[in-house]
Amino acid sequence: MDLTSMIATERREFADLLDGLTAEQWEAPSLCTGWRVRDVAAHMSMGFRYSLPQVLAQLVRARGSLHRMTDRLARRDAAAATPEQLADWLRENARHPWTPPVGGLVSALGHDVVHGLDITVALGLDRQVPEDRLRVLLDSVTHKGARFFGADLTGLQLRTDDLDWSFGTGATLTGPAQDLLLFAFGRRLPEGRLKGAVPRAAAAG
Repeated sequence: MDLTSMIATERREFADLLDGLTAEQWEAPSLCTGWRVRDVAAHMSMGFRYSLPQVLAQLVRARGSLHRMTDRLARRDAAAATPEQLADWLRENARHPWTPPVGGLVSALGHDVVHGLDITVALGLDRQVPEDRLRVLLDSVTHKGARFFGADLTGLQLRTDDLDWSFGTGATLTGPAQDLLLFAFGRRLPEGRLKGAVPRAAAAG
């Protein structure tokens, strides 16, 4: 499956998952610090709903801070939208060509998959991202990319225990592929999901 089709399938599948969330789950915290599930869902579709001039105007308003801009827009849009709209924004834009500023289609897939896991892992939902999507993202992990998301992989070897993949050298940190992907993206995981270099894992996020 090509990357565009992977992205479209991921968005449709995740929109279907969002359709099944309860009112309490929509208001629950996600793995993104300070964001509820609905805030993450709103952020996931931001790139489809704002033109480049609109994004630049919002960035100026946020005094050049990408973090302030995305945080404000996610909270504002989440407050204004219904759960149905939040899901439909993903479904209706399944084949939207948006990509993040760096990384092209691989980064677009990573944006969808990782933010989806920010929701499902925090809610304790047993959603397994298909292996082909995980492999694309795991194979794109780099020290530089991890540092951008706040994860320091220096002196660590990440090794999956559910498929054949490893990255780096040093103290071994093992766990399911999607949990190690989250770790490489700087997420703080629930205790006990990763094994090995636990102090380093606990410090991430």
